[in-house]
Amino acid sequence: MRIGLFATCLGDTLFPEAVKSTAVLLARLGHEVVFPPDQTCCGQMHVNTGYQREPVPLVRNFAAQFGDASIDAVVMPSGSCAGSVRHQHELVAERYGDAALRAGVAAVKAKTYELSELLVDVLGVTQVGAYFPYRVTYHPTCHSLRMLRVGDKPLELLRAVEGIDLVELPGADSCCGFGGTFAIKNAETSTAMLQDKMRNIAGTEADVCSAGDSSCLMHIGGGLARIRSGTRTLHLAQILGSTRTAPCTLMEAAR
Repeated sequence: MRIGLFATCLGDTLFPEAVKSTAVLLARLGHEVVFPPDQTCCGQMHVNTGYQREPVPLVRNFAAQFGDASIDAVVMPSGSCAGSVRHQHELVAERYGDAALRAGVAAVKAKTYELSELLVDVLGVTQVGAYFPYRVTYHPTCHSLRMLRVGDKPLELLRAVEGIDLVELPGADSCCGFGGTFAIKNAETSTAMLQDKMRNIAGTEADVCSAGDSSCLMHIGGGLARIRSGTRTLHLAQILGSTRTAPCTLMEAAR
């Protein structure tokens, strides 16, 4: 399968290892990964803050970059960005676009997936050859859980990882408190939600808290670092991309 990889803004600027691991993982499974070089932001941040007309150029560019018929599927290591492409792009195109944009959005939407969806639902795999000998807990992010409804797919993938000690996170389906600008506009509420999440993570005694969205990991990781908890945050793709011969570099550096 020929798979188009969307890096996302956070992946491009702050968490490139999650993007690299996605590419390495898919290539290891025998698929061709293509990276359209002119890709930009998906426009989610604009829509979420009420600027629905402004992301039209971004939506148009996304459809142009990934609409190539030779690309069988589009993947992104982000439930929130996948949710934006699958739901918000259509809203923007219907309200402010033209017929060509609406057609382009519909075509790309139909083949866009978050990483765990692509692996389990499209490629039909849960055993991806990963090796990660650490104690891990998993935080299901709001967009992946509620907008995409990926369910237990990430956990299915993690359970199949060799060497892993996967422990359930209490209150897993509770928001971590990030929510984009919510964390800025409602800082006290966001911080309280984060404290609850960190308390539950601490109770698992996990080496790693994983998730499918870098934004949530940024929020949780910042909180855990400030209290020097000793628990690291890693994107799901980095765990699935780790093998005996090519272990996760961030975990190796921590030893």
